[in-house]
Amino acid sequence: MTTPRKNSNISTGAAILILIFALLFFVLAIRFFYIQATGKADGEALAEIAQKQHTRTSKIEGQRGTIYDRNGEAIAQDTGAYTVVAILDKKQTKDKDHPQHVVDPEKTAQKLAPLLKMDESKIESMLTRGIKRGTFQVELGPGGRDIDNVLKQKIEKLNLPGITFLRDSKRFYPNGVFASSILGYAQKDDTGKIVGKMGIEKVFDKQLSEEDGYVKYEAAKNGIKLPDPKESIVAPKNGDSVTLTIDEKIQTFLEDAMTAAAKEYKPEELMATVVNPKTGEILAMSNRPSFDPNIRDITSYRNPFVENSYELGSTMKIFTLAAAIDAGVYNGEDRYQSGSYKVTKNSVPINDHNGGVGWGAITFNEGIQRSSNVAVAILANEKLGTDRLYKYLDKFGFMDKTGIDLPNEASSKLVTKYPRDRVTTAFGQASAFTPIQEIQAATAIANDGKMMKPYVIKQVVDETNKKTIKKTKPTVVGQPISKKAANETLGILETVVSSDDGTGKPYAIEGYDVAGKTGTAQIPGPTGGYLHGHGKNFISFMGFAPAKDPKLLVYVAVKNPTLTPQETGTAPLTAVFNPVMKNSLQYLGVEPQKTDEDGKETKEKKVDSEIKLKSYVNESVDSTVKDLKQKGLVPVVIGKGDTVESQSPTSDTIVTGQRVFIKTNGKATMPDLTGFSHRDVIRFSEFVNVRPSALENGYVVSQSIKAGDPLKAGTYLKVELETPKEFSSTLNKLKETEKSESDSKKDDKQLD
Repeated sequence: MTTPRKNSNISTGAAILILIFALLFFVLAIRFFYIQATGKADGEALAEIAQKQHTRTSKIEGQRGTIYDRNGEAIAQDTGAYTVVAILDKKQTKDKDHPQHVVDPEKTAQKLAPLLKMDESKIESMLTRGIKRGTFQVELGPGGRDIDNVLKQKIEKLNLPGITFLRDSKRFYPNGVFASSILGYAQKDDTGKIVGKMGIEKVFDKQLSEEDGYVKYEAAKNGIKLPDPKESIVAPKNGDSVTLTIDEKIQTFLEDAMTAAAKEYKPEELMATVVNPKTGEILAMSNRPSFDPNIRDITSYRNPFVENSYELGSTMKIFTLAAAIDAGVYNGEDRYQSGSYKVTKNSVPINDHNGGVGWGAITFNEGIQRSSNVAVAILANEKLGTDRLYKYLDKFGFMDKTGIDLPNEASSKLVTKYPRDRVTTAFGQASAFTPIQEIQAATAIANDGKMMKPYVIKQVVDETNKKTIKKTKPTVVGQPISKKAANETLGILETVVSSDDGTGKPYAIEGYDVAGKTGTAQIPGPTGGYLHGHGKNFISFMGFAPAKDPKLLVYVAVKNPTLTPQETGTAPLTAVFNPVMKNSLQYLGVEPQKTDEDGKETKEKKVDSEIKLKSYVNESVDSTVKDLKQKGLVPVVIGKGDTVESQSPTSDTIVTGQRVFIKTNGKATMPDLTGFSHRDVIRFSEFVNVRPSALENGYVVSQSIKAGDPLKAGTYLKVELETPKEFSSTLNKLKETEKSESDSKKDDKQLD
């Protein structure tokens, strides 16, 4: 009787199981039909889930905009950089004879420390700590971040197991200490994005900043890209480029002179600028102390031309003189008693700079030449009157900021409380102004009375569509004096330099007439009064050349230079002004004056440093090459034909000593690009329609398409560039190799 009961229990259990499975099947069937009908699971589309599982996104990095000088030379740009990485995971080594992880932390640290300029124990600690924690890899910062290709190659030669590199980018300033107070600097923030921190880099950070793009593609589970995948590409947007008015050559002249003067005279401050007075363009500007934006060895974040105000000294006499001439109250042949002068009966006397002794009764012209405070005080107080003087100073722009396109411009500090202060302002004491205000005012003296607004931004270009976003044009901001008064002022200032009695005599330059005015101002002390002692002054010179029609205005000033008892304050200034003015004029093509048979000087001549290209299309290649070379240009022939088919730059373009690309009627062939600059490669690529690889700063040392090979439009061109220093080293090695091979061949011949 028990057996049938057992079978009954089994039947009941089986029925329950069948029912459960039936219910599960029913639920699954309903879900299946639901998914089939709606295409969704848990409220999310299945297609989207599948796409997420098999879609990969890869970032395409944009580049921060490049800052160029006026001639298109890059002076701040993104460049390739590397981060040193140590692989610590033993699993990365598949062959014990060729380890792919750090095997010996102590030895690795010992070898890397001197190259990365890091403490050996710190590197070893980073490695051993990472190994203990089971870390896959560690970055060796800060010394191992943003290293250049030269240092990377040195580390690679060590053959250290587990040491590899991540490619990155950094901001690079190819000229080092170069207009640093204008350029400023940019560096990476916490997210790794390069942002402007000072100067133009900061002011134009929004325009210079890039936007990264990306590419989405279908991939297998292991992440490998599928063949012929669907791709979605959003192109990166590179930052806008900014072109400055700075001229790289003139800026280099200035930096070299500034470095030498600062080293010899060790001043508290040294500043100088070169300006085109006809336009207001700043061609060069430098100060000491300065810094290299690549390493940011910054001791002062201020640009003294713009951010500091000073009692400028006797260079201010220029404007009192010009005002008196313009007002018709100046007669240079009138005489006055030099030495000492009182504004009021009870005021402190104003003394001439030779201790108040003066030079007796002299003419006002001689007083200007000798930089007589008394002469200018009389002009301000008796001839013009201080009310009219201040109106002229207002016209010259001394009451307002210039509005220059540089940050943190300071205001002037006008002192008017006492009559004596109003008079001493006429020769640069009491009231304080910024050097850039004085430079703006001086453009009126050199430009027929028209005052030009100073500026450093030439243009801003959207590099995506090549559209010019901003273009600065020369701006006349006033005409404080007449053309006649400006020219008469220049004539008197020329005698300050050419006269035997002139304080500007040390600034004379052989072959060029220089007009100018010296300045020596007392420096306010920290507790009131003024500093005393040899060299404890603010000393300056404002110079124009050529004097009759100035092409350049150069201003240089020094504060508290270290001088020997025999040296005067002019020593550090002439060390800057004279070579910079002379070299710049010659660079711009202004020839020095020559004397004729009677010993008379001839006028300055402008040589053809700038050339307007003609059209060479349909002319013979040989005659074109010959003509270009005669004009100091560098022809680059593309193809083996005998007739010119096209050229770059095109006709009517103004060029200066650059490469001119000539495409012939023959089959296009690749020229040798060795020595081409970054800019040359871009121009060449656009001309022949090839696609260059990402370019860094420097000069070409190798190219993927060999010289002489056929050249097809749309072809990818990969070039390797090195910095000027690296390029020079490479050339020297090539010369040594060629010499060695030549010597070897000679030896072989001797053996034969």
